[in-house]
Amino acid sequence: MTKWAVELAEHDIGYQPRTAIKAQALADFLTEGANFSVTEPSSLPEEARPEEPWVLFMDGASSKEGSGAGLLLISPIGEELTYALKFDFPASNNEAEYESLLTGLRIAHQMGIAAIRVRSDSPLVVCQVRGEYEAKEDVMKQYLTKVRETIKLFDIFEIQRMPRSQNKRADALSKLASSSFFHLSKEVLVEVVKQKNIGQVQVLAIDSPTTWMTPLVDFLSSGALPVNKTEARRLQLRVAKYAYAGGTLYRRSYLSP
Repeated sequence: MTKWAVELAEHDIGYQPRTAIKAQALADFLTEGANFSVTEPSSLPEEARPEEPWVLFMDGASSKEGSGAGLLLISPIGEELTYALKFDFPASNNEAEYESLLTGLRIAHQMGIAAIRVRSDSPLVVCQVRGEYEAKEDVMKQYLTKVRETIKLFDIFEIQRMPRSQNKRADALSKLASSSFFHLSKEVLVEVVKQKNIGQVQVLAIDSPTTWMTPLVDFLSSGALPVNKTEARRLQLRVAKYAYAGGTLYRRSYLSP
């Protein structure tokens, strides 16, 4: 209902209270509705049904011009999300692969995904995460520890190695982002990663005072409106440009939701 309220806020729509329904009209409606076929519900309750896993294709690349990663996230119904990463720090091929994995898992967790299957053509990363290889270098140990901590955020996690020939799309994104990402299509989201995922100090968020975002967040999360009718109408028109997901307020772009 909040989503529809946001979509309809840009239109000047007036609402009037509904008049009383005649008893005969209600009886006729129920009679007509009795002929509709009802689909048998599933034997499992909604909470008990296992979630279909998303598939994450990932690849990292490192060159003289820089390093980057490519992500291809596919939903259970076949929707595809492409993502390119440009690392603003030096990274080897193996480090780029781990950065790609960690960032892909972070994006999936922020989207509320609970089940994910990872596909990578890096034998080192796949075998280390699965426990088949031992991480000997300190940097690889830190990355492996970080990955295992992130895996705990998901109910279902699976990682498998795949041939490079079947990972061409993620490989192309990673190579393109590692060289020059100014010519990427506008449909591909490019993020510049300033720091490595390992070695960062966890910072706990504290409550901040009321800002200009507070009314927007309150409306998008709970439908709360100001008491003043003028301010409420102004907020409804303004909130159509924003979206609230995962505790973060986003501004809608012209090229994507």
